[in-house]
Amino acid sequence: MNEQPPWGKKKKPMGPEDFLAQLIQKIRDAFENKEGAPSGGDDSGQGSPPSETPSGLFAGAGKVLAIIAAALVLQGSFSSFFTIRPGEVGIILRFGQYARTTLPGLNFKIPYIEELHKVDVESVRKEEFGFRTRAPGVASTFERKGYDMESLMLTGDKDVIEVAWIVQYKVSDPFNYLFKVRDVAKTVRDASETVTRRIVGNMDFDYVLGNREVLAANAKQELQGQVDRLECGISIVTLQLLDINPPEQVKPAFNEVNEADQDMKRLVNEAEETYNKVIPKARGSAKQIVEEAHGYAAERINRANGETTRFKAIAKEYRGAEEVTRQRLYLETMEEVLPKIDSLYVIDKSQQGLLPLFDLTRKPGKMPAPTGELNQK
Repeated sequence: MNEQPPWGKKKKPMGPEDFLAQLIQKIRDAFENKEGAPSGGDDSGQGSPPSETPSGLFAGAGKVLAIIAAALVLQGSFSSFFTIRPGEVGIILRFGQYARTTLPGLNFKIPYIEELHKVDVESVRKEEFGFRTRAPGVASTFERKGYDMESLMLTGDKDVIEVAWIVQYKVSDPFNYLFKVRDVAKTVRDASETVTRRIVGNMDFDYVLGNREVLAANAKQELQGQVDRLECGISIVTLQLLDINPPEQVKPAFNEVNEADQDMKRLVNEAEETYNKVIPKARGSAKQIVEEAHGYAAERINRANGETTRFKAIAKEYRGAEEVTRQRLYLETMEEVLPKIDSLYVIDKSQQGLLPLFDLTRKPGKMPAPTGELNQK
């Protein structure tokens, strides 16, 4: 039955530190008792220098060794079992050499022989260039001053540009991450800065401003290749170009140039719009006129061919019966012409004047129009 202390709380179990402190105190007390113990002197009662028998020395040393051995066994028992949290892995070294990788949960290792190193493989680590995050959160605050040496770069057309970017990565190979590279974060920073500066340095200023996604994708792919060759044991999650601007000293001039460039593009777009309206219409009109001309030419040619064919047919018939054909042509012509005239004059060769005749083509009940004064021939 556990006894309760006066304040009503149970005594806590003894930890390893308390146990070792008590063990050291017991050893110290044992040595002090040996030094202060009375010696087995003679019967005269006169004092003599204290001395230890060999059996007593061996007995004291055996007790100390037993206590030390018990302490080591107890400490080894406590350190044999360990727990790996979710998102972590454990790297076990046996005499300094890689032995195995442990998964999350309760695990066992040989005490005093195997050594444990825990590695977080789920957390996303990041490196910032050209700025630093002061207060992360929904409304994060950033600091840009003092990081110009990281962000200032030279483009391919010899212009200075200020680029701020971020690199995020995770641990993919815990063993390489721990033992192949001494400082992985510094290696990532150096490699990322080298890759980004080289890519920006090969492009023009305008291309860098308008194609940050393409540049970021190329930089990420090249950076992953470099860290793989160095065996850093990491995987690049993202490389994002956050801010690309000209330096503060030339921003006003750059804005003016940018406005002029926008005006130029606007005028070009307006001109192209007008061109697209007028030129296709003119081309359509020209094509219509050409097609109408072709149609008119075909019509005249076909009509001429028809008339020629008709004339040849009539000429052929005329050669076969000239008098009949002439009479038929005369009658057909008169049949076509007479309905269109208002007055008809018949001239006789044996007479000296003209005889007025009625218009036989008019409707009944109407008087013929006067023929006017007859002229003598």
